[in-house]
Amino acid sequence: MTDSPQLQLQAVQVGYAGAGGFTTVVDGLSLELARGEIGCLLGASGCGKTTVLRAISGFEPLQQGRIVLGGRELDGPGGAVPAEKRRVGMMFQDYALFPHLDVAANVGFGLRGVARVQRQQRIDAMLLQVGLEGLGSRYPHELSGGQQQRVALARALAPMPELLLLDEPFSNLDVSTRQRLAEELRQLLKATGTTVLMVTHDQSEAFAMADRIGVMQAGHLLQWDAAPQLYRAPGDPFVAGFIGRGVVLPAALFGMGEGSVLVRPEDLQLDPAGSLRGVLESVVFRGPGYSGWLRLPGGQRLALDFNGVPPAVGEGIALRWNNPAPVRFASEV
Repeated sequence: MTDSPQLQLQAVQVGYAGAGGFTTVVDGLSLELARGEIGCLLGASGCGKTTVLRAISGFEPLQQGRIVLGGRELDGPGGAVPAEKRRVGMMFQDYALFPHLDVAANVGFGLRGVARVQRQQRIDAMLLQVGLEGLGSRYPHELSGGQQQRVALARALAPMPELLLLDEPFSNLDVSTRQRLAEELRQLLKATGTTVLMVTHDQSEAFAMADRIGVMQAGHLLQWDAAPQLYRAPGDPFVAGFIGRGVVLPAALFGMGEGSVLVRPEDLQLDPAGSLRGVLESVVFRGPGYSGWLRLPGGQRLALDFNGVPPAVGEGIALRWNNPAPVRFASEV
């Protein structure tokens, strides 16, 4: 990044004391976001990603490290800024709209203390920006899921935060609308120039939304990169297996010597003379083709794609390697 980053997390550690001693939830996490960038922390439930958001917003204290926003230290050796003074907005996964308030009142909730005329101007401007002009008198139950999401976004942006945090913003929506709303939300956020950090367990949402994605495991940030680099050049075996439908296998299975290699469906091709053999466990139609899972003699499972009619489930099949430049790792899995 050429300019000073808008958000900096430097060796952040967060945890809690319990009956069994101190438990570390986030350990040594560092990342940077430029102004106007959308970042995403991606990982399974319990990996610590939501704890990072809570630490940035001021609801979890740091044990070590620093959080810096716009050049101002929010938490670190110099002390902690109270949550209400951090200029950090939060959009919750359930949107947390007030059912007894209409849309306008929900959007203006964070503008208490602002003069009435200026407050109404800001509400009107936000409703226009998120495409909800004319709906200020409606109540949350009268809106679709996508409209409720936009109200929540407008409410979070109305106080003009320096950073917006999104906690699983699509988790309560049906699968068929998630991709569309992710693309719409990205466009809205880019139009506002807001710096954003979101968390999700769904990599398709992360890819649709974020400029930079961090894969987390057990409190550690394994790689912080753009989506194409995570897919094509994973720097860690866990990242390699987590992103896409890949699996990391011993390189010896493919006659490649020591270490391990990343295998994805596009790397393999049906070939009766192929050296990689296994039993087809399952097949599903995904349109326009089929996908399936192959069980290798050693117990490993591989995802496969079929262009034509697939073999029968339970049939033994052979595959050949079809990737001249595979991603390799020095250690064997």
